[in-house]
Amino acid sequence: MRQEAGRYLRRLFTVLAAGLLVAACGGSGKQEAGHSKLRWAFMLPTSWDPVTSRTGADINTISLAYASLTRLDKQGEAQPGLAQKWRFSDDGKALTFDLRKGLTFSDDTVLDAAAVKAFYDRALSQKDSFIKRDLGGVESVSADGPLAVTFHLREPDYQLPTILAGRVGAIASPTAAAKDKAKLALWPVGAGPFRITEFVPESHAYFEKNPGYWDAANIHIDRFELTNAPDPATVIAALLSGSIDVAGRIPPRRVEEAKGRGLTVAIAPSLNVRDVSINRNRPPFDNPRVVEALRYAFDRGEFIRTVTAGLATVSHQPFPAGNAAFDASVEKLWGYDPDKARALLREAGYPPGKLAIEIAVNPVMNDGLPELVQAQLARVGVKSTLRIVPPGSSTWQSEVYIAKRPALALDGTIGRESPVQNLLATYGPEGIMNLSGPYAAPAFLQALDAVRRTPTSDPAYAARLHAAVRAGVEQSPSNYLYSEPWIVGARAGVKNLNILPSQIRWEGVTVQ
Repeated sequence: MRQEAGRYLRRLFTVLAAGLLVAACGGSGKQEAGHSKLRWAFMLPTSWDPVTSRTGADINTISLAYASLTRLDKQGEAQPGLAQKWRFSDDGKALTFDLRKGLTFSDDTVLDAAAVKAFYDRALSQKDSFIKRDLGGVESVSADGPLAVTFHLREPDYQLPTILAGRVGAIASPTAAAKDKAKLALWPVGAGPFRITEFVPESHAYFEKNPGYWDAANIHIDRFELTNAPDPATVIAALLSGSIDVAGRIPPRRVEEAKGRGLTVAIAPSLNVRDVSINRNRPPFDNPRVVEALRYAFDRGEFIRTVTAGLATVSHQPFPAGNAAFDASVEKLWGYDPDKARALLREAGYPPGKLAIEIAVNPVMNDGLPELVQAQLARVGVKSTLRIVPPGSSTWQSEVYIAKRPALALDGTIGRESPVQNLLATYGPEGIMNLSGPYAAPAFLQALDAVRRTPTSDPAYAARLHAAVRAGVEQSPSNYLYSEPWIVGARAGVKNLNILPSQIRWEGVTVQ
């Protein structure tokens, strides 16, 4: 079945790329008078269908075509989106959303309670759904009137309003899904700020403004062009040449260069945290002493000075300092102690030079991190080689996130809308970034359940959340290193960049 689906998707890729490239209006040249155009270099999503989208980073791009039930503010609080308001039942087992009136998808299907129910029926039942795990506590969804939709929960889960601000809440047209689910993965049909006009896989996606978007008054871009991020070495040149207007990431060590050449560089809080992911199911990390040794092997201060030009902050957990989920006590668990690391490795049977490991590396992280990890491992007597695993749904996604093949990989989290959702992604049994999956300690899962059952306004919420964070960190062999802010580069004519910790959005952004 999977091979057949793959062949079908490849045929669709070819047909759409050829047909749509001819039909579309082209992606270069000066913008016409009275029409604004913006070209953004980022990452294309793993799927344009929210149900089969695989990574948290996808929210940045699928939110071009889709709107979610809620959306987050800069404090990470859920605010109205497709839904104007919501309420929990007294027992916390039902969550009802009241939708806005007059909404439609880009295929003119009405976006009402029945459409939302149909979307979640598919999300909960479709075999290849990647958001099913985020909806694990949802028993069913009902349409309780034209605009009222209710999530019926097995147990109280007060995280849902924030979870539904991301791709889990990005509603796709049920008409499009019923016609061809595979095509929806390549051609989004939503109710977001833009409507797609052209898509060439692994290359670009072009959009036009959607006048039916509920917040269209705050969208000031008429044509939006999304392209794959350029090599970090060429990103500044791409901005200066005008081939792109906004770059999703400027390498930290090139920030001053970019500013000096007249570019705008916006540095903003993010949820991004980089880590050394370790697989306890593969040798040598099936030996607890080896796992413990690496706890003391990494000099995080050196990473910050050398790799991030001082722009990052130390973090031993998948949350940045200043985030509500950040547990300060975790930062005191392990410090840099190469002598202790070497001693633990000797106890494990690996004197200096005896242990050799392979490090899986995503080429997008071509910023000096892999080489410095190698150097620090060498200081504690561990030999290592780098193996480049290309990014994309057919390589890094399938080999690292799905198959969990590497023993050690350099990775990171871009965060999730809900802290519980992020903890499940990084440490949960089905967590995409839990290289040791399906392992997850029962005590950690119990701590997560306690957080879910607690309203975010409850005075006990913070303590329970921090307890879950600590439980996750202690039971995982992986080592988080540092949190890096958003470092977004733009040409001078781009104003009012809208950068949230959880994602980049385009409401309010203008192009001159």
